[in-house]
Formats: sequence, C-alpha cells, structure tokens
Amino acid sequence: MDTLLLRLVGPMQSWGIDSRFTVRHTGREPSKSGVIGLLCAALGRPRTAPLGDLAALRMGVRVDQEGTIQVDYHTAQQVYKASGGPPKATEVSHRYYLADARFLVGLAGQDGELLKQIHEALADPVWPLYLGRRAFVPSQPVWLADGLRTGETLEGALQHYPYLGNDTPPARLRFVLEDPNGPIVRPDLPLSFALRRFAPRRVRIEYRPAPTQRQEVT
Repeated sequence: MDTLLLRLVGPMQSWGIDSRFTVRHTGREPSKSGVIGLLCAALGRPRTAPLGDLAALRMGVRVDQEGTIQVDYHTAQQVYKASGGPPKATEVSHRYYLADARFLVGLAGQDGELLKQIHEALADPVWPLYLGRRAFVPSQPVWLADGLRTGETLEGALQHYPYLGNDTPPARLRFVLEDPNGPIVRPDLPLSFALRRFAPRRVRIEYRPAPTQRQEVT
C-alpha cells in the first residue's frame, strides 16, 4: 500500500457536495469529488475522461486548521427559469466557504505508478489548481516534495506527517477517513463530471494526537 499526501491551504476554500440553485453550502473538509477534480486538472484529464482509477483511491483528511465558515453573495442577470417564461432580471445567490483552513489529504492505493504519476503532475499541473472554486487558489503548493509515501498506510501517513499550521499544534486533530463500514454517508464519489453523476461513500471521524513537528513550507 502506498499513500500520496496533498497540502490544501488557502485563504478561501469551498467543498460543497449537495447544494444547488441559489444557496451553495460548503463541507468542513475537502470532498472526494473536489479532490478528484483537482487531480484531473493536474493530470490534464477533461470532464469526459473516465474516473474509475482515481475514484478507487481511498481518501483521508487530516484537519490541521478548521477554518471558519463565511458567506458571499453573487448576482446573475437574465436567469432563465426551468418552468419557462421570461427570465428573471436578477438572481442573488448565497455561497458559503471556509476561511483560513488547512488540510492534509491522503490518497492510498495499490497502484504505485498511478500515485507517482499524480505526484509528478501536481508538481507541474496541466491546468491551474483551485480549492473547490476557480477563484479559490492555493496559497501554498498542493504538491509536497516528500508527499509520496511508499509502503505507508493512509492512517500512518496522515498521523505522522508534520503539522501544517502556523501555531503550536493542538493536542488532537480531526481525521476524516474513508471506511466502507463508516457510520457517515457522503454523496461525493464522482462517477462522471460530464454527466454530474455521483455515488455515496462512507467515512468515519476520529480524533488523534497531533504531530509535534511542524512542516517547513517549500
């Protein structure tokens, strides 16, 4: 088993999994659909490309800084109605996002060559990378020089990698781990971005001791 680690740090992030229309919520940590979309951008895969190999990777998230939920407002003009008739002159939408959050994301699988390919692509992505929305760019590189952890489990890699925060690490950090027997269901396993088709997956949440070592930003 090999694991690839990603650093998702930025002033604004948004990881919605079930919101449409005029209110767009965000999850408290990265969604699997959002992370796979980021990988597709790095690899240069179009929306119509198959996702089976990426979706099969087991994902985990270590929340190094929870961030705070904020909201902004967007307006669109001449919005057509599903029921037909004249378009609305103006439509206001509420879009929630996470401010100042920091995440360590792990992807684990048996295909070491795939993880190596992703690791190389993150260092030199084909298309720009963003944190859930095109306007939300990372403030630090997603790519980690030592992010490819050969022979290391998902839990082990997330547990032992240095802390990403600026302050002294807290006693414990929140871990969100993909688990087929987990009690929480998330509808964020992408089947097709072109058709906007998603399947449910199960996760569990744990609180584990934080690493005492802090990461040096590179």
